[in-house]
Amino acid sequence: MDDAKKAIEAGVDGVDLVIGTSSYLQKYSHGKTIELITKTAVEVIEYVKSKGVEVRFSSEDSFRSDLVDLLTLYKAVDKAGVHRVGVADTVGGATPRMVYQLISTLRSVVGCDIETHFHDDTGCAVGNAISALEGGATHVDTSVLGIGERNGITPLGALMARMVVSAPEYTKSKYNLKMLKDIEEYVASCVQVNIPFNNPITGATAFTHKAGIHAKAILANPSTYEIIDPALFGLSRYISITSRITGWNAVKSRVIQLGYDISDDHIKTITAKIKQLGDIRPLAIDDTDSIIHAYNVQLREGNAGQAAPTSQAVPTPVEAGSQ
Repeated sequence: MDDAKKAIEAGVDGVDLVIGTSSYLQKYSHGKTIELITKTAVEVIEYVKSKGVEVRFSSEDSFRSDLVDLLTLYKAVDKAGVHRVGVADTVGGATPRMVYQLISTLRSVVGCDIETHFHDDTGCAVGNAISALEGGATHVDTSVLGIGERNGITPLGALMARMVVSAPEYTKSKYNLKMLKDIEEYVASCVQVNIPFNNPITGATAFTHKAGIHAKAILANPSTYEIIDPALFGLSRYISITSRITGWNAVKSRVIQLGYDISDDHIKTITAKIKQLGDIRPLAIDDTDSIIHAYNVQLREGNAGQAAPTSQAVPTPVEAGSQ
């Protein structure tokens, strides 16, 4: 109560009440019973509301708490007029099914907003967040890149990726999706971490396609292998031609980008050379562009004098530089 009074005197717009409700935290943290927690919570909520200040009440370690205790507590604070209750997977042990069952049950006994907080210790934070929304939650706590205690909490970007698929019109109208990359890069630089290569939306490989069968379909219709249009986030897809599994359709696309007029048969020969070199060492786009350029030069020289056969070897950048 004293902390709530100090907060109100300081002129805050809202007061957040949090206490652990699991047997672990009752025994090893604060030592209070559910009965005492409920009594104290109701007293503080009624006081804060009397001062015209918004109040939120959250249990900590909710998913390891007794369900009857939780529902009794939440019903009491809802009756006292709390604006929002919070449910927290403090140790990251919940599953989407557990989340849906608890949130949907809670939704049936309280009329206030329901906020959720999911840690990612077992990799379920995003799935849990979506299940919470499906169960009737109104709020999900997120952070940029999921940064937080231990493995962090629900990452903003990954949640946006899921939401733009599940509720595209709502998500596009409510959020400035094209700001996501700038925000994540800014936060990453401030806390001196790298954005994971496989990070949803903004990871280096998020919209990169390598396999030949993928590239051919992507070039024909991006929806064949993309559930999210990168343009929604101000990004572009990348068809990689720098690996041993690249396909000739992807190489053809790059040939056209470079402005060369090379037949499909010759492009297939170039592709074979790229794949052969990709078996030997990692390739960069400059490597593949050099192969394409060298082959194009050979074709022009062949057309001017003696035509270069389709099976003629194409020099690698290293070989070309040593001649």
